[in-house]
Parts: sequence; C-alpha cells; structure tokens
Amino acid sequence: MVADVLVVEDEADIRRLIRLHLERDGFHCRTAGSGTEALRELAAVVPDLVVLDLMLPELDGLELCRRIRGDPRSAAVPIIMLTAKADEVDRVVGLELGADDYMAKPFSPKELVARVRAVLRRSQQREAPRVLRAGGITLDPFRHLVQVDGRPVTLTPKEFDLLQALLDAAGRVLSREHLLNRIWGYARADEIESRTVDVHIRRLRVKLGAAGGRIATLKGVGYRLEAE
Repeated sequence: MVADVLVVEDEADIRRLIRLHLERDGFHCRTAGSGTEALRELAAVVPDLVVLDLMLPELDGLELCRRIRGDPRSAAVPIIMLTAKADEVDRVVGLELGADDYMAKPFSPKELVARVRAVLRRSQQREAPRVLRAGGITLDPFRHLVQVDGRPVTLTPKEFDLLQALLDAAGRVLSREHLLNRIWGYARADEIESRTVDVHIRRLRVKLGAAGGRIATLKGVGYRLEAE
C-alpha cells in the first residue's frame, strides 16, 4: 500500500521540491500552503504522515500540531517538523506537543525522504497499545483519550504521559527521578528542577477531579496511583 504524506509548507518552491522527491520515491503526496488548508486536507483524508513547517500563515505549525494530536482521528499520525535553525524554542515545544522528528532548514530533500521512511517504519512496528484502566480512570494511548467515569478529560501531553506512567506501574511507586527520566528525558534529577514533577502531579489531580485523589504521594519516595 502506498503511504499518503501531507506536506504543509507555505513556500511554494520548497513545497514542490518536497513533493517531487517524495513522489519519485513512491509516496502519494498532498500539499497545503497554510494551516487552515491543512485542516481541510486532514478532514477529507487522514494521511499516514505529516511533514509540517512551523512558520505558517493563518494557523501556525505549533497550533496545527496541537490540533492533530487532539483529534482522535489523527492523534497517532506521525509528524516531522520543518524549522529554521534559530527556532530552537519552537522546536522543543513542537516535540513536547508530540512531533516525532524534526529537520532544520535548509535541508536535504533526500534526507527528508529517508526520515519519512524511518518514521513510517517505526510507527508501523508499534503494537496498538492497550487501554489502561484504574478506579474509574480510562486512558487510551492509541486515540490519546482520557476519561473519568465516562467523562472526557483534556490533558497536556506531559500530563497524559505522566498519567500513563502511573497507570502502567499498576500500583508500584514511581520516584521523581524515574518520572523525570521517562517523561522529560533527563538522566539525572539535578538536570531539571524536581518541583516540575510535583507541579504536574498537582495539575493532574485537579483535572481528574475526585479520581485525582487516587494519586498518592509517598514523602521522600515518589508517587503511586491506587487502583482501589
């Protein structure tokens, strides 16, 4: 089956160049020159992968990335961001929003095609993750959805990952250091303010309502989600 790639880029020359190389390599390619045009394309057909420029008219790439991840139809679609070299902050935000990879402009079209193949290969190798449940909380990793007693709950990507880690642990205690490493990617707790975990836990409890009380704090140790 031919993979369908949606290229969202406002510069027509770059858009044509990417499309040319993707189609030469056997991909089906659609393009959009703005964020709003991309939303129309996504509504019509959900692609297998999105190549997304951050600097877009009407609706910027970060907001479009947020909407892609927030829509159950497209939440699992891989995203490769295109950024200017100076856009480090936006690049980090984009990755936190759920982008799978990024390339800085100017870039090699051949390398982009190789990245597309690699990201698609990784996404196809992933098993459909199981739905996690505990005490009225339901988390669906595939659709990126959280519900409490059937009521949908909107979480940020970090809050979602934090809740998933607690549910995965099935009642085991997770230390701050473990959570910093798993969710923020820091190998040592002293690389980031450890209060970051506490702040996210506090926000998560509030959003989960009464079910948030199931997240227990073990002073000096870490956190545990109590199923019963």
